[in-house]
Amino acid sequence: MKNNAITSRDVDFAKWYTDVVRAAKLADYTSVKGCIAIEPNGYAIWEKMQQILDKKFKELGHVNCQMPLLIPENLLNKEKDLVEGFAPEVAWVTEGGKKTLDERLCIRPTSETLFCDYYKTHVKSHRDLPMLYNQWCNVLRWEKETRPFLRSREFLWQEGHTIHATAEEAIKETDQMMEVYKWFHHEILAIPSIVGKKTEKEKFAGAEYTLTNEALMYNGVALQAGTSHYFGQKFSSAYDVKFTNKDNKEEFVYQTSWGTTTRMIGGLIMVHSDDYGLVLPPRIAPKQVVIIPIGESEEVESLSNKFKEELVAKDITAYIDNSEKSPGFKFAEAEVNGIPVRIEVGKRDLENGTITIARRDTREKVNVSSDIDIVEYVTDLLETIQKDMYNRALEKRDSLTFEAHNLDDMERILNTQPGFIHAMWCGDKECEEKVKEIKGCKSRCILEEAEKIDDKCVVCGKEAKHHVVWGIQY
Repeated sequence: MKNNAITSRDVDFAKWYTDVVRAAKLADYTSVKGCIAIEPNGYAIWEKMQQILDKKFKELGHVNCQMPLLIPENLLNKEKDLVEGFAPEVAWVTEGGKKTLDERLCIRPTSETLFCDYYKTHVKSHRDLPMLYNQWCNVLRWEKETRPFLRSREFLWQEGHTIHATAEEAIKETDQMMEVYKWFHHEILAIPSIVGKKTEKEKFAGAEYTLTNEALMYNGVALQAGTSHYFGQKFSSAYDVKFTNKDNKEEFVYQTSWGTTTRMIGGLIMVHSDDYGLVLPPRIAPKQVVIIPIGESEEVESLSNKFKEELVAKDITAYIDNSEKSPGFKFAEAEVNGIPVRIEVGKRDLENGTITIARRDTREKVNVSSDIDIVEYVTDLLETIQKDMYNRALEKRDSLTFEAHNLDDMERILNTQPGFIHAMWCGDKECEEKVKEIKGCKSRCILEEAEKIDDKCVVCGKEAKHHVVWGIQY
């Protein structure tokens, strides 16, 4: 039975999204305009994301640290491209207590300036390098239009900041971290994504170049789901971050930064969920299995406890719902919260030697023997669900992937059904801006290794230089 609190996604996708966020108790609005309260269910997903990514970062040699929340204006102004890029989104602190500050303090929109300031006093020699730092923190960007998880003024993220002795090392780091984000989306979030390079217009302010991980939502709108930036020596020269190299000569360090945010939770919702609520891939689900006893008996209680103990012993997160709610309410609650597997242990079923197991992604239910090897069965089922969810998402993305050979093609596609549009581009900003006039469509990334679709720019018809994926974005 459909959840009446959730609008159908095929009727009003934006309303459906908000309904799922609230019905699953992932987040709610607050009295602070543009900022959300991330509720326990939502934060548990973020914690799982943190755990998995943090482990991967540390395996690659990174360490965590923490920089200040506030940035002095003079420090921010040292890199003009960064200032220009973030100026419209910066919030300022001008008073402390009742005293007007001598210098405005920016609430961090990003932390390149703070890391540069730190590195300047902590790097002397090539022996100090590389420095592979990451921080988990919050940032503030004064967004005009906000939506829970997808775009809020304050949000949570991780930002990696590294410095190296050579360009080759820094470039390798930039590529490596983008591969981590791609791996995380494909293998953990079951979200197929496209990796490529941002155009000059769309790259991070102050970067030599930006790599991006782009995902496509159920409605055909793109989501930037992680970026990795190569700065070369642009920031280090602006902030005077030098070291003595192996030839005993002084030079500026080579720098990178990379990050992803709680926006990934929004991506999970929009790729996988349905009209019944949240749907989570098992590898990112904080709770993978719920066991629901039905009817009071020693046999029901004993088997429920046995199942839980055996599953937990094999690192499968399982719990028993012993709340004083009706079985139907418990089923609906597990469903809206996206628990991947539900095990129903009923008194009547046990008399027939069976239990019921339901999978959240397809809502299929099967009766199996109560003597089943529960660990083996659930382990196999969780893997099947994970793979099936990725394959369905891939099939959906592919169905919303198009080719365009001229501007009329672009306009027809975007007016019919948005999606990823592959089209050639000459490299001129004027042509990029011309595409943007069609429903705000932007270049998502340049596919440097992809084959040419044709030889002509989709806008001007001149010789094309780049194979570009275009799309409307969140």
